[in-house]
Amino acid sequence: MNPKQLAGEKAVDYVKSGMKVGLGTGSTAYFTIQEIGRRFKNEGLDIQAIATSIESENLAQEWGIPLVTFADIDHLDVTIDGADEADAQLNLIKGGGGALLREKIVASASRFYVIVADERKYVPQLGAFGLPLEIIPFAWEETCRQVQALGCKPVRREKYGQIFITDNHNYTFDCDFGLIQNAYELNDKLHGLPGVVETGLFLDKTDVLIIGKNSGELEIIHRKG
Repeated sequence: MNPKQLAGEKAVDYVKSGMKVGLGTGSTAYFTIQEIGRRFKNEGLDIQAIATSIESENLAQEWGIPLVTFADIDHLDVTIDGADEADAQLNLIKGGGGALLREKIVASASRFYVIVADERKYVPQLGAFGLPLEIIPFAWEETCRQVQALGCKPVRREKYGQIFITDNHNYTFDCDFGLIQNAYELNDKLHGLPGVVETGLFLDKTDVLIIGKNSGELEIIHRKG
């Protein structure tokens, strides 16, 4: 079985009837949404869900998964999402799919946060994957000059030859800082720059990391403490 599918489907074991569930975005979370949809249709799984992107929202609607908003609920019991990198402390880089702002809002509202990934995403140190930033279009040139002063060259993301626009009508910039020595310090500095809406550093949020391996095995890592 595809290791992404293996991890994505296993994570649904954390979803129980009556729960409010966050639905992630990306190639691994895709399998999670499909499995939730299958259990909703075939097993009567009774949930309410909030999706982290229009793409995931559309997929959930295809399966008939009931969607709500934060006007309807005040927390999520569990969220299942993917990651571009995860380290041994279960800190993450996310945003490769361009949904990092909504993903972080949903993560912050979640009582239990599950990350699904294939084994390539589990790394000794964050930073080989360029760090995504969501930046507002107004004065983006100035914002990027300030980001660059922190030690990287921001590259504005494009898709199909056009500027990539997030679901929140912002730009995404991919920033190569090299291997990140102090993710907390970097995250604080980036958040201090006007125009940076959110970073792809997800720190101290993950409760469980489920890794699908090419061998067909699963590795499940729980947050220490």
